[in-house]
Amino acid sequence: MTSHDLSHWEPRELPGRNAITGDHVRVEPVRDARRFAELHAAFGGNDRLWDYLAYGPFADAEDFGRFANATYLGSDPMFHAIVPLASNRAEGVAALMRLDPANGVAEIGHICLGPALQRTRAATEAFHLLFSRVFDELGYRRLEWKCNDKNAPSRRAAARLGFTYEGTFRQHMVTKGRNRDTAWFSIVDGEWPRVKAGFDAWLRPENFDASGRQCRSLSQLRP
Repeated sequence: MTSHDLSHWEPRELPGRNAITGDHVRVEPVRDARRFAELHAAFGGNDRLWDYLAYGPFADAEDFGRFANATYLGSDPMFHAIVPLASNRAEGVAALMRLDPANGVAEIGHICLGPALQRTRAATEAFHLLFSRVFDELGYRRLEWKCNDKNAPSRRAAARLGFTYEGTFRQHMVTKGRNRDTAWFSIVDGEWPRVKAGFDAWLRPENFDASGRQCRSLSQLRP
């Protein structure tokens, strides 16, 4: 739980490079180019994926490879490939970024999910695993989500995943020659047990019917 007495607070560690595996997905820190062809295939032909990102779309696999080599291999942002166990192929990425271990703060961003990964148990579980790494494994105090204020799908995703809207930074950035007002969201450590309980309940097999449709939504199952 959040405590106002932080006299015993100590800086936390940076995220490790080990993969995290759940029941439906494996989340792998990107170490090299082995998953780049899979990611290009997952993203290819879907130019709308890049509407609210500062980069893309890409002309071809070579163009994407140059971008990925320059962007995906650093330590902050620390990109993770999202690999559904059913396909064993990378179908999306998300990054832990703006890492501040002294204050226990991280942001999740650069999220790009291929169409086959969107609205799946694997995608939701991938977020659950990354959030658990931040709060349970590392003991951070705050996780942030930021997006273009006009990006309605990202704002809905933040709310669905348990983030609290904190406000909008007006004229925060210039992206692709356009103004970006940035909406800020967060989960803090005192809220994490409730958010985690919702993930745990939503991911249980009994929450899905024979066709794989959810019985109750993630927000409905959050205590």
